[in-house]
Amino acid sequence: MNLIDLGWTEFFEKEFESFNGRGFKPLRIIREHKELYMLAGESGEYRGEITGKFRFEAKSRADFPAVGDWVVATPFENEAKAIIHAVLPRKSCFSRQAVLSGGQPETGGKTDEQVLASNIDTVLIVNGLDNDYSLRRMERYLSAAWDSGANPVIVLNKADICENIEAKIAEVEAITYDTPIHAMSAEKQSGLEQLDQYMVRGNTIVLLGSSGVGKSTIINQLLGEQRLKTQEIRQSDSKGRHTTTHRELVVLPEGGIVIDTPGMRLFKVWDGDEGLSHTFGDILELMSQCRFSDCKHRSEPGCAVKAALEEGILDQRRYDSYLKLQKEQNFLENRKNEAVFRKQQRDLGKYYKKILNEQNELRKKKLR
Repeated sequence: MNLIDLGWTEFFEKEFESFNGRGFKPLRIIREHKELYMLAGESGEYRGEITGKFRFEAKSRADFPAVGDWVVATPFENEAKAIIHAVLPRKSCFSRQAVLSGGQPETGGKTDEQVLASNIDTVLIVNGLDNDYSLRRMERYLSAAWDSGANPVIVLNKADICENIEAKIAEVEAITYDTPIHAMSAEKQSGLEQLDQYMVRGNTIVLLGSSGVGKSTIINQLLGEQRLKTQEIRQSDSKGRHTTTHRELVVLPEGGIVIDTPGMRLFKVWDGDEGLSHTFGDILELMSQCRFSDCKHRSEPGCAVKAALEEGILDQRRYDSYLKLQKEQNFLENRKNEAVFRKQQRDLGKYYKKILNEQNELRKKKLR
């Protein structure tokens, strides 16, 4: 397979220059499950493992390869295996907050970045037009999509069972502004042609959404075959089981690359500053109109936010959604700052210990 078909660009070519002539090859991660990797390159697919040096030098979960990454590898053609030495810099990255141990971060669990997909160009945020339809969830995904560096697109699936599609589209337009919105029915093969504009050679698309919204069905229709498993969902609440259990990158026959992801019951943003400003620009604009620059938007006179809520210009549920995401972001930033401070303290302790040991050695030499 040509590397361009896999998403290779001048950006990665430049990053790989320092590895040229050393027996390495660029390969792309197409599947990952508990640090077991499948990679693809010009000569085919390989089972990949990271080196011990790589594992030792990795500082966080986000340093490990993720689906969509381009890596520096040594392939062994006869065994269809490859050794991964490094991950090339990512041009975009869709992440969420992952709890590593001890439960939820609010109760003391450690937090870290979990990379869901990297080097993506377009994020298809898939939402079902059934009982699973949620504007608040779309806001959360939109915020993360803008922070990823990729372009978000809203896909409203299951249009065949929705009686008021135009009203739903209008609701979504009210919270997404210029973000493209496409209503379709993957199961009935209706409206899928709207996605053709994103299925361009070398363009990488990731599908995100909760379980049962039809991500795998959409990819199967684009592939023209039932490659990814799908399951029926419960009619009572439109919930589905996690049919997709791991992330997988698939190259489409007509061009374009898609990444399927498992449905996520819990999705907490990792880095939401830019995403919040894009997703909630209307609220930030209202805040700038308050009489006082330090307005808390509670009982202060001249508060534009409070006035908009009272007049019905701003929906209370949308404002609550913004406050919730803002609170999560502030909490996460505090956790990050605490982690940085603890590392600085450890490094400082190691430095003073080294100086102390050197001074003790000098004293011993003098005594001799």
